[in-house]
Amino acid sequence: MGNTFGAKKTTKVMKIDGETFKLKTPVKAGEVLKDHPGLVLLDSEAVKHYGVRAKPLEAHKELHPKRLYFLVELPKETKPRRVRSGINMTAKDRLENLVLTRRSASDLSIMKPSNMGDREQENGGVRLKMRLPKAEVEKLMQDSKDEAEAAERIMKLCLANGSKEKESATVKESTKKRVSFMPISEGGIQVAVAS
Repeated sequence: MGNTFGAKKTTKVMKIDGETFKLKTPVKAGEVLKDHPGLVLLDSEAVKHYGVRAKPLEAHKELHPKRLYFLVELPKETKPRRVRSGINMTAKDRLENLVLTRRSASDLSIMKPSNMGDREQENGGVRLKMRLPKAEVEKLMQDSKDEAEAAERIMKLCLANGSKEKESATVKESTKKRVSFMPISEGGIQVAVAS
């Protein structure tokens, strides 16, 4: 006589509530699912690796001995619905709308009047907003004979300040730093990079 090992060839199936039952192998997944309609069998290894994305076993697959399977109900997948706007637009209308939204701010500033700057009034006069220090305004008012002469001096001062600001802006632009690279010689190899 000899020694023999008698191993049980069973598999475990666990329900969602924690209840387990054992089945003798060989058994197919379809036989287990016959008693539990609406549920699917998941392999524990697949659940460990893929989580909720684990694929259920097909009905013709055999359950392996000494393995754990889960008997669960899969949530119903809802197809993503197509979102449509309430406005019915043709493709041409949408393209024109897209082109209009991509216009630069400078194009749109032409269409709307500015709050600052020149504005014609009904009587033909021009309204101009500017900033001057109070001390200069008081000095101009005292030196001038009447309001017209004071206004004329203020305008000359404003025009002079405007031209100085334009000149200083051009000077600032020309004095920006420029980066340039000089040729470097290392070990007989010359590298020259253009700026």
